[in-house]
Amino acid sequence: MTTYTVAALYKFTAFLDFESWQEKIRDFANAREICGSLLIASEGINGTIAGPTETGMREMIDYLEAIPAIGTLEVKYSHAQAKPFKRMKVRLKEEIVRMGVPGIDPNRTVGTYVDPKDWNKLIADPETLIIDTRNSFEFDMGTFKGAVDPETRTFREFPGWVDQHVGKPGERNAKKIAMFCTGGIRCEKATAYLKEMGHDEVYHLKGGILKYLEDVPQEESLWQGECFVFDERVGIKHGLELGEYVSCHACGRGVSPEGQKSENYVPGVSCDYCIDKFTENDRERFRQRQLQLELAKKRGEAGMGPEARPDLLREHREAEDMQENGEG
Repeated sequence: MTTYTVAALYKFTAFLDFESWQEKIRDFANAREICGSLLIASEGINGTIAGPTETGMREMIDYLEAIPAIGTLEVKYSHAQAKPFKRMKVRLKEEIVRMGVPGIDPNRTVGTYVDPKDWNKLIADPETLIIDTRNSFEFDMGTFKGAVDPETRTFREFPGWVDQHVGKPGERNAKKIAMFCTGGIRCEKATAYLKEMGHDEVYHLKGGILKYLEDVPQEESLWQGECFVFDERVGIKHGLELGEYVSCHACGRGVSPEGQKSENYVPGVSCDYCIDKFTENDRERFRQRQLQLELAKKRGEAGMGPEARPDLLREHREAEDMQENGEG
């Protein structure tokens, strides 16, 4: 079985000629059998890619970093035992992670990066407000001890939650604000938003949860649960090891080992979360899709990847960790 090298990457940068690079990047990746999804916009690049050889992946990263506007990327590597994406996509976007607030530019103002080795000290401080900038279904799979769930469905809802629950400096008790996400991109943009509001002590986890799980020993960790990723792996544990969650291909959420024992869980068809959210006609489509997936696996073809989770991915395709696509 081929082991795929997976790279979650991003960078906020003034990428003014991004449109001219779409086909070049896609062609370079396809020539090396690299799959995944990249978003490019005038504010930078974001995405997750995977390849069957380390050489091909190194060439791909070198190619991207050689683009004059990009330079050195923020990259987190991991591995997958099966092809995590069906094909390579390079999309042109207005934002590489959609917040929907004009004028928020991490290239101009951003919070303070905190290395994983220093993160525990920051979030253990009782004067620190710890905010998970990911979406609620990601929070449900795992988060840091003491973190607040904004209960958002998409990153576009995050500014509204901040306005209501955090407010401007002096409106709440928190003196320090620490934010995190899968790979670093959402929390980086979130800190730019908080800084524009006038907050001074705003911090974010450098490299995101994935870097923390890679660098911090489990016995010292303040992470609880698994980290959701937007590909076939579903969940990641310490040491970037494959987790025990599986994907419900009906709704796209992760299903815990306990949830997999539920009578409501039928692979590809339903889980406890979505048992009442689809019609019987939908369920029949899901059953047929699951049958095709099982037949494809018997033939040794690639899995369904993120595209198999249309309802969830349609909402969250532009989130970090794209990882989504990535990651962020």
